[in-house]
Order: sequence, then structure tokens, then C-alpha cells
Amino acid sequence: MTTHTPIKARDRDVILQALAAGVVPRTGLRHIQVGRAAEVGALVRDIDRIADASSGLRFVIGEYGAGKTFFLNLVRLIALERKLVTIHADLAPDRRIHATAGQARGLYAEAVRNMATRTKPEGGALASVVERFVTECMKDAEGRGVAVEKVIDERLAHLQEHIGGYDYAAVIKAYWRGSEDGDEVLKAAALRWLRGEYSTKTEARQALGVRNIIDDGDVYDALKLLSAFVREAGYAGLLVVFDEMVNLYKLQSSQARNQNYEQVLRMLNDVLQGNVGGIGFVFGGTPEFLMDTRRGLYSYQALQSRLVENAFATNGLIDLSGPVIRLQNLTPEDLLILLSNIRAVFAGGDPSKNLVPEEALTAFMEHCSRRIGEAYFRTPRNTIKAFVQFLAVLEQNPGIDWRSLLGGVDVQTDIGDIGEDAEENGDGSDAQSSDDDLATLRL
Repeated sequence: MTTHTPIKARDRDVILQALAAGVVPRTGLRHIQVGRAAEVGALVRDIDRIADASSGLRFVIGEYGAGKTFFLNLVRLIALERKLVTIHADLAPDRRIHATAGQARGLYAEAVRNMATRTKPEGGALASVVERFVTECMKDAEGRGVAVEKVIDERLAHLQEHIGGYDYAAVIKAYWRGSEDGDEVLKAAALRWLRGEYSTKTEARQALGVRNIIDDGDVYDALKLLSAFVREAGYAGLLVVFDEMVNLYKLQSSQARNQNYEQVLRMLNDVLQGNVGGIGFVFGGTPEFLMDTRRGLYSYQALQSRLVENAFATNGLIDLSGPVIRLQNLTPEDLLILLSNIRAVFAGGDPSKNLVPEEALTAFMEHCSRRIGEAYFRTPRNTIKAFVQFLAVLEQNPGIDWRSLLGGVDVQTDIGDIGEDAEENGDGSDAQSSDDDLATLRL
């Protein structure tokens, strides 16, 4: 069985609180990660290509509760370790890739608010990235004996090759002026523009003297500008993670779906043709979002032809070279290790404080298998939540025999309805999970 290192009380509480709610913890993923080594390896290779000024795009496909969000969060943490900047957001009815009423700008703003670096993995790293760039320019200017503004212009000159690049450079210079003059209002206005939070050009012009804003039609171009900027700031590249792509599948308007799929196709073509560098995209979605020929990505012929899976990868064979990665089911061995890891988190990494012995783990798995069937491998979220609740009762009721407790509960789930509108996200802020969606313990 796996050996465990000591776990800080704060990390322990964060992990257990999230798992008990059926969502993915923001921190401490290394304490519970198991399996899917091949899929992780494929994404690591993508990250290395991004850091080498290339690009990548992946669709991570799995059933509700299969661990997509956990996998995406793990990929983001790996990207941070490789010195990439990451941004992420969940799509929602008011956040999508293409729109005309602010929903696309809303997605961009949410993603940039969640910007993370290795030193700020919790998010909110935009100000520190801009500050790092400005500080490097000031050092360079001092060493060369030239004006800071001249250095900024030199470093951002290539941004003007992109749509919106001139205004982007102007906003960065506005931030520098605010920093020099101690003008916090100007600095805040610059960061607000970079986050895409201005809704009118007039307001942005009054605050910053620029003529344009990041709006619905500019989201993809703004992402490319952001990737170029973070590399100028000394980072290896940008990883963009969009989860809950199923919200595009749920759009009632076929025109709206097709317009969003057209933007996805634009990104995919740029990556496949090598038109962009230093940027990667990872999209999380369900099989229906991908394969439904009426409303999914396969309903858009150009996407279907590019995303169709390798016909030779059958009978358990896999091909991870294409854009689509299907999350494989956890094996019984993987799930046993996962339960052991959760038990170790409860014990703070101290084996002497384990609440249950090894035999309880296999007994719990057998219990789940009888109650749920093989689906508990496909949707580990249900089993995880039930096991956390099981251990929580044991922890709060010392002296109770785990055997009698396990025999008196019923792990309930409706696999067909799991998390339909409640897929977990990194911080749980948009999760609308209920006990009907996730496995529950009834005492």
C-alpha cells in the first residue's frame, strides 16, 4: 500500500471539505491522485511543447463524475510547475466562447481572474505578472541608460502584429505610468482592461485613452495576445482550461451552437496548422458534447472530421496522439489506492491514526459494487463522497465498529442523472450539486 507524507491540517480540511461536497479541492491534489498515467503523460508532453514555443489543444472527455475536473486541475498544476501561466473558467449560460451580449467577454474575464502562476497557484496572478514585466523593463532601461517607455515599446512591438496589439501595449504602458506616479486608480484601470471588464469603449477611453476594449468578438485574439505577453514577462507560455463545455451542447439555438463551434474550430485549426505558439487549450466535456450528431461537436461537420477517433484503437487499445482524450475508467486497484489515500488524508498522513484497517477498504468497495454495480468505477465521485462521509461518521463517533456502520447504510445514486447541471469545478463556486446527484449515506 502507498506510503504517505505528513499532511498539514489546513490542507487536510480543504481536501476533505471539497470531497465531502463532491467537488474537486483547489489544493492538495498530489495527496489523492491515482491512475491515468498515460493520459497525464500525454498532457505533460503537450505542456512541454507549449513551453517550447509550440501549441496544443485537447478535449478531455468523460462521463459526469468520472473525474474530468480533477484531471484538468492536475494538468494545470503540472503546467505551473513547468513555469507556464494558467487561466481557467467553467462555461455557463452566461459564459461561452462566442456571444453578442457579453457572455464571451464574461468567460474571458472569469478566466483571467483565475490566472495562476507557480508562486500564486490560487489565482489572481494578473497583477503580479504585469508587475514582473514592468520591473524587468525598468531594470533593463536602467542598465542600458534609456527610457523605460522605450524598453516597453521594444519588448511589446511584436504584439502589434496581432489584432488589438496596439491598445494592449498602450494599457501596459498606462500601468507602468501608474506605478511610477503612485496612481493606484490608473493601475487598477489597466488591470480592469486586461481582464476584459470594461463593457463600453467610452469608459475605457476616459480611463486609459485607448479606443478599444476586449469584447465578445475579440476573446480568442485576446488570449493569443495574453500568451505573447506572459512570455515577454518571463514565463514559458499560457495554458487555457475551459471546463463544462457541455453548456455549448445545451444551447437551444442551433445558430448559437454553431457560432461557438466555429470558434472552437478556429482554435483547433490554428493549433494543428502551427499558426500559434506558446499557448495551449484543454476543454473538458461529456461524451454527448463530443459525439451527439444533432447538437454536439459532431454536428459541425468540419469538427467531426478532425475529431473522429482512430478506427484502429478498439478492444482496449488507445491512441493519445489525437485531440480527444477519453478518461479511462479507474481499475479496482486504482480505486483501492484512492480510498487508501483518502484514509491517509483523514489521518493527516500518520498511519497510526487511520480510522479503519486495510480490510475495511476492500469491504467498502464490495459494498459499493453490490449497491451501484460497475458504474462506481466509471463515476468515482460517488464512491469518493460516500467514503468520506463514512470516515467522517467514524471520526465523530469514536468507538463505533466500522463493520456495523457499513452494514447499515445504503449508497444511493442515479447514474443517469449524476451532476447533470452540477459538474464540479476547481473551487466549487459554480457547482450546483445536491444529494440527489451524488452518492449519499443514509444512516
